Amino acid sequence: MTTTKGSPNPAAAWLRRIETFSGPAYRRIAEALEAAVAQGELQAGDQIPAQREVARIVGIDFTTVTRAYALARERGLIEGTTGRGTFIRLRTIEDEAGLVDLSMNLPPPPAGLNLAALLRETTGAILARTDPATLMAYHPGAGSLAQRAVGAAWLAPVLGEVAPERVVVASGAQTALSALLDHLTTPGDTIIAEAFAYPGLLATAARRGLKVVACPLDGEGLEPEALARLVAQHRPRLICATPTFQNPTAATMGLARREAVLDIARMADVTIVEDDAYGLLPTTPPPALAALWPEGVFHVATTAKTLSPGLRLAYVVAPPGHAEGFAAALHAIAQMPAPLMAAVVTSWIRDGVAGQVLAGVREEAAARRAVAAELLPAAVGGAESLHVWLPGAVAAPAARERGLALVGAEAFRAQGVAGEGLRISLGAAGKRATLAKGLRELATLIR
Repeated sequence: MTTTKGSPNPAAAWLRRIETFSGPAYRRIAEALEAAVAQGELQAGDQIPAQREVARIVGIDFTTVTRAYALARERGLIEGTTGRGTFIRLRTIEDEAGLVDLSMNLPPPPAGLNLAALLRETTGAILARTDPATLMAYHPGAGSLAQRAVGAAWLAPVLGEVAPERVVVASGAQTALSALLDHLTTPGDTIIAEAFAYPGLLATAARRGLKVVACPLDGEGLEPEALARLVAQHRPRLICATPTFQNPTAATMGLARREAVLDIARMADVTIVEDDAYGLLPTTPPPALAALWPEGVFHVATTAKTLSPGLRLAYVVAPPGHAEGFAAALHAIAQMPAPLMAAVVTSWIRDGVAGQVLAGVREEAAARRAVAAELLPAAVGGAESLHVWLPGAVAAPAARERGLALVGAEAFRAQGVAGEGLRISLGAAGKRATLAKGLRELATLIR
């Protein structure tokens, strides 16, 4: 098979992924297409090259490409229209065909609510009362005072009362984390991260030229003894942690563990970046690290995991006196969140709709977690967790043969870390029955 590098057709850029897979050529093409869709390179409605064009670019026969496209069609990835071409297929909640997605860590559809109807109603009301020109203009990078106050109210269950001036509104947690690393570190600095950590953090640290030291994890997250030893040895600039439903291991720190971690950081005067994407999901949320040590913790919370991934808004709560400096760093990366999206989230929180959606997500997440407990009893995770962790399991490549999309430990390992496992996301499947079907297949495969 010849390389696709440098292909003049932008619609064929995804074909470069073929080289990362093994096996027959037709399957490698289908898996490259699947990966491009899963990672957002291709989206619903995008047109992909005709089969003869793919055969020419890749340097294989037409029959092999026909077989690859047939496999992609079986998996629900593409659809063809006579006379128009082949397009990435829009997959809906009602779609039971194709791949069962256990890889994307999304909140499930909230029980008893119609998100589309709520969104239509809210956007209509916003447009009716707001001059569209205002929504299309530039807005303050840190968010308006009203948006910051609403963010503080939204996070009150985990942070308690917070001054709105400490809150900065960002266009998603990944943007916020990138800005924080830019603001708080210089290339060559050392940070401590969890041994299995959020891939976006690891990628950002690598681009920033930071040395990442991996701290071992146990059933409650960061191990205090190991953390204390690493802090003394490496004198890090930051400690980065996800204390609730850690990604990927689903571990949650108890109160004593949180205080132990904070004591270590406080004694060494090391700032903590708290990625609390899932902090509001438990019915009784534990206090955030920033609530226990507000002077030393930057707290990041996103609506993508508690409401909907399409509402990519994040609130960063900075230590007193540090919000404006961080806001300037954030402004250099992403000038402002999308005003209409920020207006929707602000309206939902203020009107109580966000609380209803969160309650619906919690209810459905708990029901799906119960299904996972029955079908995969060895998997670990909290009662309302959006994902579970199956330590030691290695099944991601073979799972594709059974129509399952999975992500394994290799995506989360910090440099030098060993160990296997599967993060099994419970929210991406449109229906609970689809999730159960996928988990049964996975249980059979593991056995």
